[in-house]
Amino acid sequence: MNYRKEVMESYRKDTIRLDEGTVEEKRAEIRNYFLQTYELDEKLFDLLEDKKYFYKQPNKLRQPLIFYYGHTATFFMNKLNVSNITTKRINKKFESIFAIGVDEMSWDDLNSENYDWPSFEEVKQYRNEVKSLVLEIIDNIEFTMPIDWESPMWIILMGIEHENIHIETSSVLLRELDIKYLIKDEIFQYCNEFSQKYPQNELVDVKGGDVLLEKDHSNPVFYGWDNEFAFHKAFIKDFKASKYLVSNGEFLEFVKDGGYSKLHYFSEDGLKWLDFKQAKMPVFWLKKDGEYFLREINRIVPLPLNYPVDINVYEAEAFCKYKSEKLGFEVRLPSEDEYYRLNDYVNAQEKVKNNEANIGLNFFNQTPVDKYDFDDFYDVVGNVWQWSITPTYPFDGFKTHPAYDDFTTPTFDDRHALIKGGSFISLGNEILRSARYAFRKHFFQHAGFRYVHSSNDYRTKLNNNVYETDEQISQYCEFHYGDEYFGVKNFPKNSVEILKPYLKDCQTKKAMDLGCSVGRSTFELAKYFDEVLGIDFSANFINVGVKLKKYDSLTFKVATQGELFEEKTVSLKDFDLDEIKDKVTFMQGDACNLKDIYTGYDLIFCSNLIDRLYYPQKFLDDVPNRVNKDGLLVLLSPYTWLEDYTPKENWLGGFLKDNKEVETLDTLKENLKDKFELLETIDVPFVIRETARKHQHTLSQMSIWKKI
Repeated sequence: MNYRKEVMESYRKDTIRLDEGTVEEKRAEIRNYFLQTYELDEKLFDLLEDKKYFYKQPNKLRQPLIFYYGHTATFFMNKLNVSNITTKRINKKFESIFAIGVDEMSWDDLNSENYDWPSFEEVKQYRNEVKSLVLEIIDNIEFTMPIDWESPMWIILMGIEHENIHIETSSVLLRELDIKYLIKDEIFQYCNEFSQKYPQNELVDVKGGDVLLEKDHSNPVFYGWDNEFAFHKAFIKDFKASKYLVSNGEFLEFVKDGGYSKLHYFSEDGLKWLDFKQAKMPVFWLKKDGEYFLREINRIVPLPLNYPVDINVYEAEAFCKYKSEKLGFEVRLPSEDEYYRLNDYVNAQEKVKNNEANIGLNFFNQTPVDKYDFDDFYDVVGNVWQWSITPTYPFDGFKTHPAYDDFTTPTFDDRHALIKGGSFISLGNEILRSARYAFRKHFFQHAGFRYVHSSNDYRTKLNNNVYETDEQISQYCEFHYGDEYFGVKNFPKNSVEILKPYLKDCQTKKAMDLGCSVGRSTFELAKYFDEVLGIDFSANFINVGVKLKKYDSLTFKVATQGELFEEKTVSLKDFDLDEIKDKVTFMQGDACNLKDIYTGYDLIFCSNLIDRLYYPQKFLDDVPNRVNKDGLLVLLSPYTWLEDYTPKENWLGGFLKDNKEVETLDTLKENLKDKFELLETIDVPFVIRETARKHQHTLSQMSIWKKI
């Protein structure tokens, strides 16, 4: 079936408006949007010639394709569970192994030996069951209009827009896969306006002006990711931008001039990538008998010199240095603000509304760089994403969504560059002017570039240290690594020291710090264990531990009063933890649904965890199987049960049942009595600083259990 001709004409390209229509009209609209996106994701994998090729790894920095086929369905289930919209699990194992491992973070587990991948048929059946459940929720969930990010329907939209992202990233992975594994049928619509001629690029004036981005959490018009919200304003002076995206033909000049062998064009990180890849030309170019060809997603064509080049940031930066030499003045990648100014200057979004851009799967490939005009420019939106010189950074007032707190924050590291404008396969939120997506600088993402000649300062607005801007993370940094208050010892360190006498009678090879937060207790446990794994649901939290391992110090700000803060810098050397840091590893994970590989521990240490789990009973049912005989399970908790974290029906204590008080410790005893001996309970105090003059003083009960 030609998917483009029979389906794509009626296919929704843009995202849902959240402020118009009745509840039932919006319910029907979202239902249709979900079905189309879910179907298109699956349709993309029909390009594989045989189901056995789902287990191929397109490159060693990414998972096998079967992971991405299961991941988008798993995302729905995990976000619906963590948001307490459902407590149902369709397949606990799938919802663990397909959960994490997308952006090659240091806590991703890309070792296929750690996975027993299910069959395609099993994953397909799982996707069908998830689809049925999501449709049932869409049809029955109570919500009001307009929809904002507090609405339960926001989580459904989150899953849909997440799947739109993966439609694009999976298409790139298929493009990186050996073409022999793909069918040759053109099931989508292609553009075939190839030419061996290409337009000569030139710099065109962009009149300066204000750039304003403002998106309200309480009243968004469209769905948005966390980094799009809050406020940003900048003034951009007049500058010049290239009329066209850099074409294959223009980039070929760089290649033929030996650009890849002229090392002074490449940054320090670019040289490392160049040395690793031994690149001589763009990754999607092929050369045979002196002729160049282009690898599209599932076909190879003679290199169209009039199509935009696909490259990564390092190649784009190198080309700009080469071009600067040729022109006699500096050109560079545009900043994010310069892109927004160009977008506004030509009223680009109006062209998108009128379908006058190569975006939203009009075609299943790129188009000539001089096909879609935007006044004096071309392809301001669409065709390929456009790399910017700007690393990901938070706008003023940035905050994370509680259901997906690690969408953006792990990318605040100067290793992810913002891409702008969308590509031929971008859909939904990706099409919006407000979209802010970023990728690692060595990744490929249907991304090209244009260059600018500009005197604007592109560095002034950057703040890539989230710990200076995220209040909750900073508070936990202070709790773990900051000062002691009112004579109360540091809680993570003290908890491990209290435990020390109980370690004499057990093995000390392997420990897990489950719910490790920002990692102090993980490091402290490494004083006594050969290896320690810290796991937390929040990538934001474990990224603190990762950075402390990697860098000499970490800076964060703690509130003093009102909007005033004081800056603090900490290092593992401050706590005599630098020598043992190599024993420590951090991974992201869900304590209610851990991967099967996490087993065989001499200690599982859970500090202030159980009363923050969405389904603590699942944790209690599972954790005994992961502790060795004579090993220890240590639970600390103040038993502060709140419906913000745990639905009341899932509380382990703190309520009346049959006119009797139910205490959490009694529930723990009942659950663990056949598998553990309770050695001791100890009250451990802690103080959390909120401001210079406001602190929380709390008692956490430590219960120490020995596996029998």
